[in-house]
Amino acid sequence: MVSITRVVTAAVVAVGLGWLVARATTTSSFAPSAASCSAAALSAPVQHLATTGGINAYGCEGSWAYLWATIMVGPNRIGVTELMRFDTGANAWRFASRATYCHPGALPSVIYRRACFSN
Repeated sequence: MVSITRVVTAAVVAVGLGWLVARATTTSSFAPSAASCSAAALSAPVQHLATTGGINAYGCEGSWAYLWATIMVGPNRIGVTELMRFDTGANAWRFASRATYCHPGALPSVIYRRACFSN
């Protein structure tokens, strides 16, 4: 017959291990929430450049995103393509250098195709 002490000890160990695994999982990895991948969140850094003429397309994968937008500069409209990376410290999207990151294998494939091969 199994003693009550062994059953209680096994239960405490199982709960403790479950807590440690859950804690490690939530603190060791990060992906922006789906709510943060929105036209408003991605276009926020563009707002200071000029009045936004419209968001044409955007998409996110993990901590990377692309944004196709039309901005107004005086009477002219300009189409821009931006590569963006989520800044966890600021909890916001920031511009990322296409010259630095637009290389095969450096970005998720959909972000690479849409951010690196446009204007």
